[in-house]
Amino acid sequence: MNRFTYANVKDFAEAGALLADKRYSLPVLKAGGLDVLDHMKEGLLEPDLLINIRTLRSGAEPVSIKPIGDSRVITIDATTTLTELARSGILTRECPAIAQACGSAATPQVRNVGTAAGNLLQRPRCWYYRQEQFECLKKGGSTCFAVEGENKFHAIFGDGPCHIVHPSNLAVALMVCNGAVEIAGAAAPMPLADLFHMPDKGVKTEHSLKPTDIITAIQCKSAGKSGFYAIKEKQSFDWPLVMVAANLSLDGDVIKSARIVAGAVAPVPWPLPAVEKALVGVSFKDDAGLRKATAVAADGAKPMSQNSYKVQLLPVAVRRAVLKAVGTLVEDHS
Repeated sequence: MNRFTYANVKDFAEAGALLADKRYSLPVLKAGGLDVLDHMKEGLLEPDLLINIRTLRSGAEPVSIKPIGDSRVITIDATTTLTELARSGILTRECPAIAQACGSAATPQVRNVGTAAGNLLQRPRCWYYRQEQFECLKKGGSTCFAVEGENKFHAIFGDGPCHIVHPSNLAVALMVCNGAVEIAGAAAPMPLADLFHMPDKGVKTEHSLKPTDIITAIQCKSAGKSGFYAIKEKQSFDWPLVMVAANLSLDGDVIKSARIVAGAVAPVPWPLPAVEKALVGVSFKDDAGLRKATAVAADGAKPMSQNSYKVQLLPVAVRRAVLKAVGTLVEDHS
């Protein structure tokens, strides 16, 4: 590991100035620093300046809420930990999908350190990308080794050329809650749907931020009937095989509209518009109707040689996320 300068900054303006400082060839931000440290240990990242923003807060409270027009807008400080988000009374009441997604992530030890913005911007968990000896597409090579190699945890949606899956629980939940990120110096928040891009738009990166951009806060809108469900090999701690967030509008027990986004199935959080359309008019008490509506979740999927099981799991996760959203989930594992 090369030597580097470590800087504690007093505010986001100072952090931004250091990112733009031409004396440094690779300045890197760290908050919790978990993913940064993993990259440095593996030799995938060798910064000459590490900028600590862990203690910076853009607002007085880590999670706050205020009415704007007909909506209630929630603001989350970028350095809020996943534990704080999972335990937030505001999120539990106003956006339960977000609290549930953060509570499902990793282990308690990781949630105590990992931050909201860090979770959104973490790099893919593909084992070929994470191992220094593989010069894969994402690291400037010419091959996605997952195509003919071990692809059990890779994408079933998207046409490559890189077949990673997006690793963030929080991103999936924020998508159904109209999430957006506030960037230092920007005139307006960037919608979460614009933050991430597919590999064919730039295979070496997963987001559209400029090198000097800093996420200072995250916004979302109240989504009281929302829920999150992840299926893992080990439910206590593991990376999700599939995950789904749902946000519903109800008329009694009948679904008037739905927002459904899946994770761990594509290089970006993956909306499921066919499911959203199929759910309209279905009672959440009608199990047969729910199963029929959610069965279309994997339409258009292109599984690889070892991950076709995700085609079967995805409708299950959608149905359970819907039931989580209305508070009636029974852990029947069907």
